[in-house]
Amino acid sequence: MDNDFRKQFTSDFRLTTAEILYRLPDYPELLQTYIWQDYDLAPRFPVLMKFLHFWEKELQGPLHSVTVAHKRIIEPAKSRYVAHEFRLH
Repeated sequence: MDNDFRKQFTSDFRLTTAEILYRLPDYPELLQTYIWQDYDLAPRFPVLMKFLHFWEKELQGPLHSVTVAHKRIIEPAKSRYVAHEFRLH
């Protein structure tokens, strides 16, 4: 079984997406966007934090801001009651 697939069954792992805005080294007045996505543990996000530490240490584009979203991929089925049904001919 794939390791990423196995992580989806663990209750704390979430598919995490981060929008990273950073400044271009040659043109610091311009911002560039980088989208990062991986399975990570909410709410501490150690995988994302490791990546951001790597970015600050090894890459020349200084970080401006990071926006994070996360979602459980596999969760219990949801059902809801339908109050009305319309038929079109």
